[in-house]
Amino acid sequence: MAMIGLALVVSLVLLRAVLYNLLSDDVDAQLNQEVDELVQLAGGRDPSTGQPFGGDVESLFDLFISRNVPQSGEAFFTLIGGRPYASSVTPLQLLGDPAIVAQWSAIDEPTRAELDTSGGPIRYLAVPVVPEGAPQGLFVVAHFMDEVTAALDRTIRAGGLVFGIVFALVSIYAWFEAGRVLRPIRLLTETAREIEDRNWSRRIPVQGDDEIARLAGTFNDMLDRLEDAFETQRRFIDDASHELRTPITIIRGHLELARPGAADWPQVRALVLDELDRMSRMVEDLLLLARAERPEFLDLHPIDVDEFTAEVFAKVAALSGERRWVLTAAAPAVMVADRDRLTQALMNLARNAQENSPAGSAIHLGSACEGELIRFSVRDEGPGIPPEDMARLFDRFARGRAARRNASGAGLGLAIVRTIAEAHGGAVRVDSTPGAGSTFHLELPAGGPEVTE
Repeated sequence: MAMIGLALVVSLVLLRAVLYNLLSDDVDAQLNQEVDELVQLAGGRDPSTGQPFGGDVESLFDLFISRNVPQSGEAFFTLIGGRPYASSVTPLQLLGDPAIVAQWSAIDEPTRAELDTSGGPIRYLAVPVVPEGAPQGLFVVAHFMDEVTAALDRTIRAGGLVFGIVFALVSIYAWFEAGRVLRPIRLLTETAREIEDRNWSRRIPVQGDDEIARLAGTFNDMLDRLEDAFETQRRFIDDASHELRTPITIIRGHLELARPGAADWPQVRALVLDELDRMSRMVEDLLLLARAERPEFLDLHPIDVDEFTAEVFAKVAALSGERRWVLTAAAPAVMVADRDRLTQALMNLARNAQENSPAGSAIHLGSACEGELIRFSVRDEGPGIPPEDMARLFDRFARGRAARRNASGAGLGLAIVRTIAEAHGGAVRVDSTPGAGSTFHLELPAGGPEVTE
């Protein structure tokens, strides 16, 4: 608003200068017109005698002054032989000033000039009249500039008043409008200050569809992502600390009671090593899940699905446990995937099926191609999954009832499967009926994950 105010002041100054120049041009035009009329009259005849004026300068000046009415602020002055002769009715009788009379008496050619007088500055045009055989005359048409500047100043004051009122109204409107426009920015600042580690619920109301509204919407979307990330992180830390606390407690308790050389020392040593191995696997799984968001998580290459299925089947068939492994089908197709990650996901599904199915039961593994989708399936003949466990089945550290009875698992295997599936642009789902076993389906696009900028 200060810049607008300064611009208005500069505009008034420039406007006055422009108007003054225009009025000065009008004054010069009026002076020229009066002189032209005198020249035209001098070329004619004296109405009283019917003869040319010749050397009768008095009659010429008398007739001109009697016939011509000066414009506002204008006056006529005449001199004959260097002495004042006659003049029109003027705001100030300049012929009474000896200095002015002396200055004009010395003029012998047409002269346009400005002069400071006791009545203010004037602009004049003086034209000598040189008759034959008679004293020289001088015709002066003058314009008092105070009247011009007074009218101009009245115009500028009126313009300044209008500009001032407009500026005040615009300032008031701009003040409230800027407050309305910048309110989301203040809310952004206040929200950012009030957000704490445990308070991510604040959002900024979005109104309209301008740049500020889109900024507020983007900030809200960022808060949604941060809230999800921090909630996941908090839950992850809570679960991880709980899961790691159990093996640490077990190890600490046995080591505090055990004595080297005691009869049960080999058993204590084996138990401690087993718990350390479980913690090591858990840490490796956590690191894998943490790296899942990185671009280098996958190393994609074309894979023959039928050959890969047979390879994975040979690996799972070597797992310990009294289970019958059955290869149901191998799809004759080619897909783009990370062989190691995909093998890891299927091995986790196979271990999950082994841990949740009775000895002597069969576990079926196979692959199929359905258009642009490759589906790997692992089916067991276990007790199935209760409906209340289905919602959190693929969450980190989530274990079903049967898995909870088997404390060797950390509940990260199926979470890793889901992470690998989603990294490939696919998904994992399960079909299960209590008492009739479960079938896990790993569904991946044959062309690999879509690359986004």
